[in-house]
This record gives sequence, structure tokens and C-alpha cells, in this order.
Amino acid sequence: MQKRLLMTPGPTPIPGDVLLAMAQPILHHRTPEFKGLLKSCGDDLQPIFATNEQVLMLSSSGTGAMEAAITNFCRHGDTIITVAGGKFGQRWGQIGRAYGLSVVEIEVEWGQAVELSAIEEALNEHPGARGIYVQASETSTGVRHPVQGIAALCRTRSETLCVVDGITAVGVEPLEMDKWGVDIVVSGSQKAFMLPPGLAFIACSEKAWAMAEQSDLPRFYFDLLKERKNQATGQTAYTSPVSLVVGLRKVLDRMLAMGVEALHEHHDTLARGTRAGILALGLKLLANPPATSVTAAWAPDDMDAGDIIKGIGQRNIKIAGGQDHLKGRIFRIGHLGWFSQADIIATLSALECTLADLGHEFSPGVGVVAAAAVFEGK
Repeated sequence: MQKRLLMTPGPTPIPGDVLLAMAQPILHHRTPEFKGLLKSCGDDLQPIFATNEQVLMLSSSGTGAMEAAITNFCRHGDTIITVAGGKFGQRWGQIGRAYGLSVVEIEVEWGQAVELSAIEEALNEHPGARGIYVQASETSTGVRHPVQGIAALCRTRSETLCVVDGITAVGVEPLEMDKWGVDIVVSGSQKAFMLPPGLAFIACSEKAWAMAEQSDLPRFYFDLLKERKNQATGQTAYTSPVSLVVGLRKVLDRMLAMGVEALHEHHDTLARGTRAGILALGLKLLANPPATSVTAAWAPDDMDAGDIIKGIGQRNIKIAGGQDHLKGRIFRIGHLGWFSQADIIATLSALECTLADLGHEFSPGVGVVAAAAVFEGK
């Protein structure tokens, strides 16, 4: 029997004490005990989201929060601008079109960050746009978009929101919601929050809440005005994901004990070590600039990335592949959440063994040594 190592950008590994907490006898969601628990989690999510605004919890994956970020703030006939630079950037447009909105997509080469000039041009062409919808960290490519600059452009436009998918950014790298003037940030439980899928988060600025009062798109379950009112008293509007909230309490204790800045530094170290190891093996990175959550790398020209993923999997380590036109061309290693330097070393070792089996030429151990040098501060 061999230990299996999950090294994907989601779901991510779950700490043992969190699993044990969720395995306890379940609470009823309409009791004073659970009300206090939900309220405490909401309060302690605020420093993780870098906001003084209320952070709402939704029973869904992160996509549910993405949908809520459109349906609660847009009106029939509105235009939204999306950054279509990856699988999840495209999802903003898909949701918008599903609700009959006019979607202006800024097409960005997968692996490249959007240029602020492209955002400004789109805003000038569509001055009435309801929002700019963008990923902080595009999980499908591992790229970081310039959220701070985008927020600055939106701040000067009273009717345009800056809406950010922070699903693989919150708790991983700086995403200063209040300081930068980001209007809406969403995230999900199965990433840096080290929980099973099924719990989503959304935080909204005063500007966004004012626009929510004007929204006329259909919604029922994801009615954020209703959730805002209920969760202020420690209740969800509908049945709560009780066990996930219990687990979240444990996770937030871990995060806050470490400190948000130290949490970001930890993830940055893992990301830099991973990238150094991959480059030392003669491979190329996809993302420019790279996010902190996941490293995406090109397979060698004469190799299918699927074979690399399979070979690493045979060594009991699970990594992710590319999506759509990048399938078979890239592989992705996650390093957000409950990961350690030893996990990165083990994964790079498995990558080296696999590449050697597939005929890639390199000096044995060079990737592991490069990562170790980063971890040792050299």
C-alpha cells in the first residue's frame, strides 16, 4: 500500500483535523450553536478577503458564486466585459449569455495576462458596461491578471463594477479587495480553503450592493440580498452546508494563526520552487506572469503531456492536464492550500523519473536541487 499525493489545483488535500471536525455528529442549522459558528466564520473570512465587507457563504461550487456575481448586479439589456484568457475566463461570458446579457469578450492568448490598455479600450467603447469580469488567477493556464490596475480603471466609472474570480487566489496571494477598490470577489472551498467542494464565498462592496438594488435578472436560490440579511444574523436563507462550515472553522483557525501575510509568503515560496525545478529540467512555463496557485508547463515538443501525467500518476501522484486546445500539450502542478516543500520535492522527483522514462535528456536530480535551493533561500 502506497500513499497517494494529490497535487492538483483543486480539489486540494484536506488536513486531518479538518476531516475529523467534519466527521463529528452534525449540528442542526437552525440552532444558536450553529448561528454562532456561521457568524464567526463570516467575521474571520474578512481578513482573508482583505475586506471589511460581509463575506457570504453559498452552498455551491465557485461557479455558483460566479453566477451570483452576474445575476445579482446586472439588468436586462446590460453589457458586461469579460477577459477570455482561459477556460474560466470564458465561463464569465457563458454565464452572461445564459442570462441574455450582451457580452464583450477581450480575447487573450491562453497563458498571457490581459493588457490594461485592452481593458481601457473596451471601457471607452462600452462606457455603460455593468462590469469587468476577470480572473485573478486563471486556473487553466496559471496566469495572473493585473487586478489592481483593472480595479483602478473601474473606480472612475460609477456604473462599472470590478468583479474578480479569486477562486485560486484568495488565501494564496495578495488580492486587496478594499485597498484596491475591487467590487466583488468570489472564491471556493476546494482550493486554498482546504475543504471538499461545495462551499462558495462572495464579498461585495458598497458600490456593488447599491447596484444590486437595481438588478432585475431572475434569481431565486442565489439571491444575495436575501443571503446578506440572513447571514448577518448567523443564518443562511436555505439549508446550510453544516459540515463544511464546521470544517471551515478549523481552516480559518489555521490560516489566522499563521497570518495572512505569512500564508501568502508560504505559497509564493512553493510556487517559486516549483517553477525553478521545472525550468532546470529544460521545460518552459506557459504563464506570463505566473500566478502563485498553480504552475503550468509545456511538455517537450516530442512528448504528449498526457504521458507525463500518466507516468507521474503511476508513481501515486496526481497532477492536472491542459484543457481544450492545451490538452496533451501542458501539465499543471497545484501548490495552494495544504501543501509543503516536501510535496513539491516529491512531485518534481516523480516528474524527473517520468521524463527520463520518456527519453527527455537532463542531468538527474537537477530539478529537485533547483527547488531545494529556493526553499533554502539560496
